[in-house]
Amino acid sequence: MNMKKVIKLNPSQLLVLVFIVSIMVGTILLKLPFSTHQSIKWVDALFIATSAMTVTGLATVDPSSTFTTLGQFIIALLIQIGGLGIMSFAVLIFIMLGKKIGIKERLLMQHALNQTSVGGVIKLVKYLFIFSFTIEMIAMVFLAFRWIPQFGFSKGLFYSFFHSISAFNNAGLALWPDNLSQFVGDPLINIVISTLFIIGGIGFTVLVDIWHKRSFRKFSLHTKLMVVGTLVINVIAMLFIFCVEYSNPNTLGELSIGKKLWASYFQAVSPRTAGFNTIDIGSLDETTIFIMIILMFIGAGSGSTGGGIKLTTALVIGLATISFLRGKSEVVISRRTINSGYILKALAITMVSIVFVIIATVMMNLTEKAPFIDLMFEVVSAFGTVGLSTGITAELTTIGKQIIIFIMFVGKLGPLTLMFSLAKPSKEKIRYPQEDILTG
Repeated sequence: MNMKKVIKLNPSQLLVLVFIVSIMVGTILLKLPFSTHQSIKWVDALFIATSAMTVTGLATVDPSSTFTTLGQFIIALLIQIGGLGIMSFAVLIFIMLGKKIGIKERLLMQHALNQTSVGGVIKLVKYLFIFSFTIEMIAMVFLAFRWIPQFGFSKGLFYSFFHSISAFNNAGLALWPDNLSQFVGDPLINIVISTLFIIGGIGFTVLVDIWHKRSFRKFSLHTKLMVVGTLVINVIAMLFIFCVEYSNPNTLGELSIGKKLWASYFQAVSPRTAGFNTIDIGSLDETTIFIMIILMFIGAGSGSTGGGIKLTTALVIGLATISFLRGKSEVVISRRTINSGYILKALAITMVSIVFVIIATVMMNLTEKAPFIDLMFEVVSAFGTVGLSTGITAELTTIGKQIIIFIMFVGKLGPLTLMFSLAKPSKEKIRYPQEDILTG
């Protein structure tokens, strides 16, 4: 590879290239004999490596029975690297070696962490690692109290280690065939796992802001939107699932009232890119499935381990619509005016994302033999890097697996990052006269 050409790549292109190389390395490692109990197809190794690196959680083979402990450790490592970012680890190595971090590296980190400026990105990376490893270690200890007595010291400790990483990075991969269904009413598992993926999904910028300011009034507008938006959407989703699934014998119907509440809560917060499940997703009412599709499409917070169009993007579009209906020319939130450029970016992200989802769903409908709602659920789950499935992942054709692999890749990097890597946007130097068109 010509290094001069690599150096000339813009941040978006370099990010895409590094991510592809990392997935390829992960694929090779998972295909080697020491990683599996029995040989798996290359497409399945690629699928799992992509799922781990994009912290999605979809799996064409059962991770618990297919992979050895070493193979599962490799998956956990890929999840950790994918969740915190390859570039973040590169910066950490530079810092440890005492190397100077130049403007090119800072620009790359700005793209990788989805920040609005290069200022403070290195400090954000330092906080990212401190917060992440500390939270994961604390969670691992709590989970160990539950799983070491159940599985023994070595297995219990490894399971605690694996699931703390999988949860914090919003991967959703579990080492049981039924995910976390056996712990549907377990308060410790529900609280620890959900706390991990909520914290991981809210965004590192928000975590740093909360840590430093510790007062809602002093929070940035982004932090306020994320905190309030996350709380509201989670409560509404929980109440919806509880009401709709209350009498469904295949989901909540046969559970006690306590377990119903735990299951409703867990399954309400999980679609926001976490991917864990404590009830059978394939048995949910189609109305619940559709609501989950919307939640998965919205996703987590900007600069987080999660995917989707991001909650703030959805909120900005919603608030812009309300402002238009009220006859206002500007979007004002908490005495702050939103720049029109961010509104256009939010619209672009949403429209490009919808196009990717529609095309992928149509292609899946042509190649797979499954209900349309299940195929759409699978595609949006991949795009939102969620990992929830109605149970059709293992039944996908080779073409179907390749489509989902591509959508997971797009969902993790972001559709705009991929588009910018293919076509360099240019600013118009000439301004033309305005003319109105009829809309609506």
